[in-house]
Amino acid sequence: MFMAKYGLIVKAFGITIPLLVVRLIFDYLQFDILPVTNLISAFISGAIFTIAIIYSGTLVDYKESEKIPGEIATSLRTFYSDLSLIRVPDPVLVQGMQKKTAGLLRCINANLRSNAWNLEEMDHAIDALNEDISKLVDLNVPPNFVIKLKTEMTTIDRVSHRIKTIAETSFIPAAYAISELAAVGVILLLFFVKLDPYYEGLVIFTVLCMLMTALLLLIKDMDNPFEVGKNSYADIDLFLLWDLEKKLDEKTGY
Repeated sequence: MFMAKYGLIVKAFGITIPLLVVRLIFDYLQFDILPVTNLISAFISGAIFTIAIIYSGTLVDYKESEKIPGEIATSLRTFYSDLSLIRVPDPVLVQGMQKKTAGLLRCINANLRSNAWNLEEMDHAIDALNEDISKLVDLNVPPNFVIKLKTEMTTIDRVSHRIKTIAETSFIPAAYAISELAAVGVILLLFFVKLDPYYEGLVIFTVLCMLMTALLLLIKDMDNPFEVGKNSYADIDLFLLWDLEKKLDEKTGY
């Protein structure tokens, strides 16, 4: 729990320590030749503002990703429960669809656990259920049930493709380059700034370097919030899908 909350800060601090050592070497060699001016303060503020803009862009996708587990779980629960309301001459068809629904959820969770969204495998599982929905039409199941089932399956298909997009595409590579350049520029500048008072300046140098590093690490981590078990610190909680998998497996006797 501690590492989940503060792990990224600890990692950023570990990266900052070598930078602090370099700064001390520069002080020993008397390379601190730049006085603190309004221009330097403006440059540092502008760099932090630039990184904040990139962060806000990734935050939008992250907040959308937080809704995805709930959408999938709700659609699958609704799909599974609606199947129990359907009456057809052959009950094996409905039972098979319920088992395929549990299988679809296992496929989704397996993809999430492996950090590799296999869209072809997902499409195959969804197509199998869509074929069964077509059979329900041939058996004269009331249209409102068929439309409801098809709507839920369409939702799952849409969310599946959205996960694929979020997991395998990065937020504007040029924006990342700009944020990294801004952070590197600030750190390089801080190496040559004269610290006065000295010890207070060292604290400020350490805090600024750690802040810039932590923000870059956070942005990179948030860009793919589905990295389960990869020692990342900004992943969404998928407990709804894990819990639903157990319940459906119990009901279908898997």
